[in-house]
Amino acid sequence: SCDATQVCNCSSMDLDFIPPGLTAKITVLNLAHNRIKHIRSQDLQQAVNLRALLLQSNKISSIDEDSFHSLGKLECLDLSNNNLAHLSPVWFGHLFSLQHLHLQGNSYRDLGESSPFSNLRNLSSLHLGNPQFSTIRQGNFEGIELLDKLWIDGGNLSQYEPGSLKWIKKINHMIINLRSVNVFSAIVRDLLHSVTWLEVRKIAFSIPAEMQLLRVMSSSFAKKISFKQTLLTDATVPEIVSILEDMPKLVEVDMIDCRLLGTGRWEIQIQANQSQTLRVLTIDKLSIEEFYLFTDLQAVEGLLSLLTKVTVDNTKVFLVPCRLSQHLLSLEYLDLSANLLGDFSLEHSACQGGWPSLQTLNLSQNSLSDLEMTGKSLSHLSNLILLDISQNNFGEIPDVCKWPKTLKYLNLSSTQIPKLTTCIPPTLEVLDVSANNLMEFGLQLPFLKELYLAKNQLKTLPGAARIPNLVAMSVRRNKLNSFSREEFESFKKLELLDASDNNFICSCEFLSFIHRQAGIAQVLVGWPDKYVCDSPLAVRGVHVGAVHLSLMECHKFLVVSLICALVFLVILFLVAVGYKYHAVWYLRMTWAWLQAKRKPKRAPPKDICYDAFVSYSENDSDWVENIMVRELEQACPP
Repeated sequence: SCDATQVCNCSSMDLDFIPPGLTAKITVLNLAHNRIKHIRSQDLQQAVNLRALLLQSNKISSIDEDSFHSLGKLECLDLSNNNLAHLSPVWFGHLFSLQHLHLQGNSYRDLGESSPFSNLRNLSSLHLGNPQFSTIRQGNFEGIELLDKLWIDGGNLSQYEPGSLKWIKKINHMIINLRSVNVFSAIVRDLLHSVTWLEVRKIAFSIPAEMQLLRVMSSSFAKKISFKQTLLTDATVPEIVSILEDMPKLVEVDMIDCRLLGTGRWEIQIQANQSQTLRVLTIDKLSIEEFYLFTDLQAVEGLLSLLTKVTVDNTKVFLVPCRLSQHLLSLEYLDLSANLLGDFSLEHSACQGGWPSLQTLNLSQNSLSDLEMTGKSLSHLSNLILLDISQNNFGEIPDVCKWPKTLKYLNLSSTQIPKLTTCIPPTLEVLDVSANNLMEFGLQLPFLKELYLAKNQLKTLPGAARIPNLVAMSVRRNKLNSFSREEFESFKKLELLDASDNNFICSCEFLSFIHRQAGIAQVLVGWPDKYVCDSPLAVRGVHVGAVHLSLMECHKFLVVSLICALVFLVILFLVAVGYKYHAVWYLRMTWAWLQAKRKPKRAPPKDICYDAFVSYSENDSDWVENIMVRELEQACPP
């Protein structure tokens, strides 16, 4: 089960124990998803160079105290999802190099009276907790001073002794899954100055009276707060917003897969000072049952002017109020993908004075259908550089459209456009019109550097004269079958051409011609599938100069024709030889002999008394077969 680098994969092999014979050569041992119940002292004694030991998803309930004593070089230990009812500090006493320790998903209720981790000076990430985990004591984290990631799964954590986490001076990313707001408040109090990114999961902020317990968060030095699978209500949102705005170093807030009970009509007025540090807001998959009744968010308008990056995707947004857009004075990046914005609602959302600093706008996967109206609605955005309106349904487009003069990147992939027109802005440097069933491309785009035409119906390359500055082009999965020398040489600045997955008629002359194009750094033509790349900018194929095609790949038609002719001649020769040497007669005689060798399946009729064995010359075969046999067998009596 070991490869050349001594990585041994023994996972999912129904093992009941750690296999014997482990040597000092092994560096990684994967024993996950087996049925191991006990780890003995001698099991790992010889594996002194082990760097990673994966024992997750077994049935381990007991470990001898000195089982890991020889693993001084171990860096990763995964004991998650087993049946450990307690944790012993002795297990980890000699793991001086350990960096990653996973203990979640067992059955222990606490970490013991002291710290199991006191000797783990190099520990970087720690994951612990389970549904039965209920208690954290003051000395449980003694010895740990710095962690990159601490994950506590404490859905039923009910007892937390204040000061327990103060031993840890710095935590870059803390994930805590719990239900008790009281416990959460006590943990936050211990982490005010040590956590950079605090991620809270599966907690319900639904009782207004409990929100005062969270007021301690306003003193936290955390730079990023994430809420995942969290419940919020109209009654608690104002207090949470106020707390977040008061955090002195907060830069980023995430809300992912959360649920809001309400329609934005806050029961108390939001009383908060605008954060001077908050710049990034991400809302992903926020569930609002009555989203169609949601208010215009007038209460938070004054808190938005310093935000530079806002993402609200997959949240059923059908309108951004004009006043709200006008208050987003510093906004440079806005992602409203996978929502319900239509042509008229976009016109209202991007009203005059709205999003004045916007540079990047993502409106993919919405309900836009009029490209001319979309361009007109955004034309006043004087700083807009990148626009993604892919996966909408525009259909046919007009000849004239109005766009922001600064627009350089436009994504129109998968928008049902049958034919491109001069509606496309001439200022573009990057254009993606993939997956539109286009038959041709003839636009005049003098500044264009990158063009993506994958998954269309093109039979020829675009004319280079209209796109003279093109550097990279993807025409994969079209219907191209060849390039002409003139087509190729006309692209003076082209460095990357991806033409894989087409219908090329392969020839060595064509390959040599492409290879001679010194101005092109990388060409992919897709002979055969092993030269296909995944995407235009993440090439998995090979440089055309490294391709050495076989005779079959170069001259497929000729080779197939020669093979067919050769097979026909062989068959003709065999027929002639068989006729000359009576091969058919010998075959018939062999068949008759084989039948004669077989015993009859039933006894012959009683009126037959004899078997006759006749030896005859081939010259007499006609008389023997047609006259004698008939007389002997069919005469009456026979």
